[in-house]
Amino acid sequence: MNRQDFPILNQTVYGKPLIYLDNAATTQKPQAVIDAIAYAYSTFNANIHRGVHHLSQVATEEHEKARQKVADFIHAQSSNEIIFTKGTTSSINMLAWSLGEWKKAGRYMIENGDEIVVSTLEHHSNIVPWQMLAERRGAVLKVVPLKADQSIDLEAFKQLISPRTKIVAMAHVSNVMGIINPVKEIAEMAHQAGALFAMDAAQSAPHIVLDMQDIDCDFCSFSAHKMYGPTGIGVLYGKESLLQQLPPAEGGGEMIEHVSFERTTYNTLPYKFEAGTPNFIGSYAFGKALDYICSLDKKQLFEEEMALCKQLEEALLKGNYSGSTIEIYGRGLQKVGAVSFNLRNAQGQLIHPYDIGVLLDRQGVAVRTGHHCAEPLIDHLQVPGTVRASIALYTDESDIRALINALEKAAAMLA
Repeated sequence: MNRQDFPILNQTVYGKPLIYLDNAATTQKPQAVIDAIAYAYSTFNANIHRGVHHLSQVATEEHEKARQKVADFIHAQSSNEIIFTKGTTSSINMLAWSLGEWKKAGRYMIENGDEIVVSTLEHHSNIVPWQMLAERRGAVLKVVPLKADQSIDLEAFKQLISPRTKIVAMAHVSNVMGIINPVKEIAEMAHQAGALFAMDAAQSAPHIVLDMQDIDCDFCSFSAHKMYGPTGIGVLYGKESLLQQLPPAEGGGEMIEHVSFERTTYNTLPYKFEAGTPNFIGSYAFGKALDYICSLDKKQLFEEEMALCKQLEEALLKGNYSGSTIEIYGRGLQKVGAVSFNLRNAQGQLIHPYDIGVLLDRQGVAVRTGHHCAEPLIDHLQVPGTVRASIALYTDESDIRALINALEKAAAMLA
């Protein structure tokens, strides 16, 4: 990997070199991805699947190549299991709606009194769609608590699930704290209870080698823009046997087989879930992003990024903050991608993370502050928000040093 592959990083902010540590929100794009978007619009911009002319055929071929690349990347059994969506949020909403409309033997899959289980650390996108489903079907939303170290309490989870549990929806990696959850164990426990496991991989897909056969999740969602790809495209993976049974969430366009005013029949997988004109430019560019990631040693990259998170925690703890002390959330746990923290002044009062974020920005350091779309978790931590520094494959030790130097200066100003 060459940092020069990412042109946006070669700039200054307020006269300082840009230190970009907001990668959990979105990653920057290598030149290959930027070029791919221009190339696609310049050479094969035409609606896919519906045209007999050359441009349409090329666009269709490239779109389906990208689908196969995604299937290979996550070790899906078939490209039929890869549904292109607008992103993780879109994927989870689509899934929640379809599961709510799924009938088996004359009974809805989710009915009054059934249970949907999430955890305290979920992103809003993995809470609200399930709340909406629960309200629609009279189901009960149950929440797995966290242990004192902020990890998921698996013993509590075992007690929480029951024969009425139909869906378990949890993140692979916390978007706030970067904590890696034991998803294989969670999937096994969900299946033992007869429930489906839907995994939010928005924060793990950029960092961890995903293997759908090994994890054995039933559904998985992630976004291209967090994986060095373009915005506006993501993936819903589902086991083919389940996707074949689920009703589509949207109608029109490519998802149909035959339409009449009396009855409509649906297309085969994966097209049944892809209504309208697909983002074929995005899928092509996403494929190039996956090519870029796969040109590296993914396992080694994962290990390096885990080590960098540990190094970031250690560096934060060693900083001199002019009498203020630092709090790191989920400290010492196995993490990748992100570290969240706050500062308290000498009187023990929390320094608002927004103030820290603004002062870091003025020194060229971009971090994320606030509740990170995880208000229940932030309420659990009993803070107004956190400062989150998140890394990517182009992050190195010099970025960490720059963050600590800027944080020390900010703390001195706020002391």
